[in-house]
Amino acid sequence: MFALNDLVKSLPGGVPFVGPEELERERDSPFISRIGANENVFGPSNKAIKAMQLEASRVWRYGDPENHDLRHALARHLGVDADQVIVGEGIDGLLGYLARMTVGPNINVVTSLGAYPTFSYHVIGYGGHLMTVPYRDDHEDVDALIETAHRHDAALIYLANPDNPMGTFHDASVISKAINSVPENCLLALDEAYLECAPPNTALPLDPEDQRVIRLRTFSKAYGMAGARVGYAIAHRELIAAFNRVRNHFGIGRISQAGALAALADQTYVKETVVKIAAARKRISEIAHANGLTSIKSAANFVAIDCGHDGEFAQKVLASLVNQGVFVRMPFVIPQNRCIRITAGTVSDMLNFERALPKALQEARV
Repeated sequence: MFALNDLVKSLPGGVPFVGPEELERERDSPFISRIGANENVFGPSNKAIKAMQLEASRVWRYGDPENHDLRHALARHLGVDADQVIVGEGIDGLLGYLARMTVGPNINVVTSLGAYPTFSYHVIGYGGHLMTVPYRDDHEDVDALIETAHRHDAALIYLANPDNPMGTFHDASVISKAINSVPENCLLALDEAYLECAPPNTALPLDPEDQRVIRLRTFSKAYGMAGARVGYAIAHRELIAAFNRVRNHFGIGRISQAGALAALADQTYVKETVVKIAAARKRISEIAHANGLTSIKSAANFVAIDCGHDGEFAQKVLASLVNQGVFVRMPFVIPQNRCIRITAGTVSDMLNFERALPKALQEARV
């Protein structure tokens, strides 16, 4: 009989998300529109696709364990040194390594109640004590996060800007104040997965010499490569070096490395995609308003729509949309769970959502 440690025995089963594939299996039918997982439905650059196709013939080789070419290209793109950049299996993978390095039993960690659940999943998985702060006006409450970290001697704070699941954001001055207020011996994990979709005043200039913050970014969103699992982080070189003590050195396959390298080089395509995302966000808001609903102003690649009632009503709306073949998601926690969340999609996706929403609302009101 295998032996699990006491921590693993105490953890609940399951995963943070139910994937659309599982829902398709349950309904025994594919979705006509997949606009619930914050994927970039516009896909990656053709240059990235060609690079991955070319590399497929060499997939018998391991990927470069140092991610050398991609890491150095990122450093040049960002204007930092290569030893201030780490590449990992998406932001999710990097958050796991970060939790492994900083969290243990009885270590306090602060996040927002209802924020990106994978972070909490990793913290709990390493035995950390998770402390949550409610949202304020559908925004992560930065002041309360920092105050809670001070009050409870936290080792780690998680903040996403723009936020998931609401799409709201703070400007750079708010983030600067937060970094300057981080407690001693505490680290701010600043998740910037949606940064390319946000207004220019959202991001502070990079300062990897600042040991109070690590900034996490990804190729999953604006670059359209969620399935490749490539994320990266920028931080002080000593923290970056620590990742090498615990990371899976062959975690990024060579096809993903080649695709990310080509995608990074095609910034024209990224800018074109961001324009498409903004147009889709506008269309989602128009559809919501046409049905008597309100939308939350978003700086991400999705829009949260306030269904105007409680979470039970929103769940009924979501269930009807899913039954009609339109995959969407919703926040998990009161009061944000009054909303459903729609990923920016193609013209066809938006038309499918526009057709399905009135029926979903009608069914929810019965």
